Amino acid sequence: MVALLAEHTDTRQQAGLLVRPDNHDALSVAVTATPVVTTTGTPATPPALELDVQQGDGIGKRAGLPSRKQIETWVTSALYADAALTVRFVDEEEGRALNRSYRGKDYATNVLTFAYAESEDDPVTGDIVLCCPVVETEAREQRKPLEAHYAHLIVHGVLHAQGYEHEDDAEAEEMEAIETETLQALGFEDPYRDDHTPVAH
Repeated sequence: MVALLAEHTDTRQQAGLLVRPDNHDALSVAVTATPVVTTTGTPATPPALELDVQQGDGIGKRAGLPSRKQIETWVTSALYADAALTVRFVDEEEGRALNRSYRGKDYATNVLTFAYAESEDDPVTGDIVLCCPVVETEAREQRKPLEAHYAHLIVHGVLHAQGYEHEDDAEAEEMEAIETETLQALGFEDPYRDDHTPVAH
């Protein structure tokens, strides 16, 4: 699982994954900024969400993809602030290209998060990219329902988009605790049971 940051100077731009017309496998990130530091707890009013769900080439034919309603439920369960997020499902080729371009690693990983919020006062903005073949393989290997694994990775990505990280043990423990509590509230088992972590760098 990876959270990526880029930089821009034009605050008039909006975040979003942009597919280049000449190459559907090539994606570019429109905007970025420093991550927003958030706090846990239930907001007094539910955060507002602007959600865009995208599918890469041929992804719509895959079995087991979550519905938009499921995605929206999972995203909002982990939100602590207003947000504009894109959730994109891709194949291994596109996932590998993104991981290579932005991390210098020539393989597909389960989820990449691009966080763009300018400051704590801005709505959370970001792109969450899930590589379907990798997610499916992990779910089988970890003996998890595919739905549960997608839910976990989306919740994890949403936390990254809000500034959460797992660079050290304390940060990792905080993220894992939030993820576990959130997923159990959604009716899923502890995603870290039996040390079946979803991290795949």
